[in-house]
Amino acid sequence: MDPIKFGTDGWRGVIARDFTFQNVRRAAQAIADYVKDEQEKAARKKSPLSGPMVVGYDRRFQSDAFAREIAQVLEANQLSPTLLAEPLPTPAISFLSRKLGGMGVMVTASHNPPSYNGIKLKIDGRAALENVTQGVEGWVDRTAPTRSPEIKIKSYRADYLAYLKSRADLGAIRSKLKGTAVFDYMHGAGSGLAAELLDHKHLVEIRAAHDPLFGGVHPEPIEQYLGALSEAVKKNKAAVGLALDGDADRFGLVDENGRYLTPCQVFPMICLYLIEHKKFTGKIVQSVSLGYMAERVAKDKGVAFEQLPVGFKHVAERLASGEAQIAGEESGGYAWASKSGIAERDGMLTALLFLEMMAVTGKTPSQLWKEVETKYGASVYKRIDYRIHKPVVDKPLWTQKLVKKLPKKILNTGIKELIQIDGLKIVLEDGHWLLMRPSGTEPLMRVYAESDKPERTQALLDHAKKWVAPSLGAH
Repeated sequence: MDPIKFGTDGWRGVIARDFTFQNVRRAAQAIADYVKDEQEKAARKKSPLSGPMVVGYDRRFQSDAFAREIAQVLEANQLSPTLLAEPLPTPAISFLSRKLGGMGVMVTASHNPPSYNGIKLKIDGRAALENVTQGVEGWVDRTAPTRSPEIKIKSYRADYLAYLKSRADLGAIRSKLKGTAVFDYMHGAGSGLAAELLDHKHLVEIRAAHDPLFGGVHPEPIEQYLGALSEAVKKNKAAVGLALDGDADRFGLVDENGRYLTPCQVFPMICLYLIEHKKFTGKIVQSVSLGYMAERVAKDKGVAFEQLPVGFKHVAERLASGEAQIAGEESGGYAWASKSGIAERDGMLTALLFLEMMAVTGKTPSQLWKEVETKYGASVYKRIDYRIHKPVVDKPLWTQKLVKKLPKKILNTGIKELIQIDGLKIVLEDGHWLLMRPSGTEPLMRVYAESDKPERTQALLDHAKKWVAPSLGAH
């Protein structure tokens, strides 16, 4: 039988090859067995798994059918699941896991190509940690799955919209925002939400139609897939372009000139606004693959700062425990603490915060970035992914071998620090950095770099290719 493994953010596979109805039923039964076992352990005590389960899905091919299959297996195990009546973003499932007090199961492959689908698990408003996903994996194939045809179906769209309204200053956006905002849904699960929240006079929506092929691109809000948004901003002479990924938990930004701004630029802008206008004083946490700008902001403002392994669940735990107030990751996921909020990234909520930022400050995205750049320096960030022959099973061992290869200087600059949190991050004396990070579940090597000039960033990436490509068969 095919293995079912949960990686950084869920189990994913190619539809009809790995992600089949049979394998989905196996995964659903393992989830059911895990939940029942945990409920028995926590009998008579309040537990994040004590409430009813909810099953959601995005707009990918057959996501609704896969979700129904999961709900039927959970129902056959007397877990009283509710299947959503319509596609909703992954953050909505996270919100419902907190609201209802049970596990949330989301059928999505997030930003992956159209041929993929997957399953994410949510508990208490955020992604399930490794102890949960490994626990579920341990139950795979221990019980034969059964199904019940009778399942409960309910719409929770209004509940999610109410949650967004409770966390965003829609009044400021409606009364003070100048110009038009273009929302690019990338044919994903967030489609149409902005129209239910904002003034139609200042709103243009693109790629909102249901298209399981996502218009021929990956539903990932990064520069190479946001050409349509850039053109729409220019055509409508809009003030900003805001993009959501396939399951709407990630966010991408295009300024009023149609220029894409990277997460390494977006995150420090968010941090500054929350500190200066919302009076946040708590720690900033980010994934190790994000840039140096937020750390510079934190140092300037006297705020604590910490880097953590890649995967939003790691920074989310800091938020959930109260150890941090602001969290970000390189792939465009952001979250910040509030009394009504959950420790989860949310693309739509981030878009609303950025519109609020523009409305309150009266500034355009390029002006907001110029202020950051003038005070804290330039940021030119780039990432390249290499396919390799086989996954790197032992990351620490791989990292140790790479450390031994390193010269004393890179691009005539000394090495200031080696961070071995998740792969190897090399920080140079001038603050520029390079990260080489193998995936633990896929035959993939991710290489990241950031400096103050395009040619220097590319040179750092070229150095990394020399080190990792020959030994790993990258192509």
